Amino acid sequence: QVHLVESGGGLVQAGGSLRLSCEASGRTFSNYAMGWFRQAPGKEREFVAAISWSGFSTIYANSVKGRFTISRDNAKNTVYLQMSSLKPEDTAVYYCAARSRTLVDASARRDYEYAYWGQGTQVTVSS
Repeated sequence: QVHLVESGGGLVQAGGSLRLSCEASGRTFSNYAMGWFRQAPGKEREFVAAISWSGFSTIYANSVKGRFTISRDNAKNTVYLQMSSLKPEDTAVYYCAARSRTLVDASARRDYEYAYWGQGTQVTVSS
């Protein structure tokens, strides 16, 4: 079992930045690839970014590429999502998730590939 707790959400103006954190506990953190997803009101949950166990491989949704950066610190059991140039359409609840595979590939974009989920953190971007 992996327990995930997100933090760092909040209210920010368009063009601003936020850094989300997700701390893991339970099993060995480096055994898992990690992902960030988000869900806006009335919309389905969507993929944002994913990172391999080592941090060397990352993938992003086209909508956030160049603005968001996913990273991880295995010594701290934490994955981060640095969000810059935020837009109102980035407003959503952001979730981190752990996947029982160490690498990332196209399948890492699918939420059903992830076995463990955090409770989410709200990000609101005002125009």
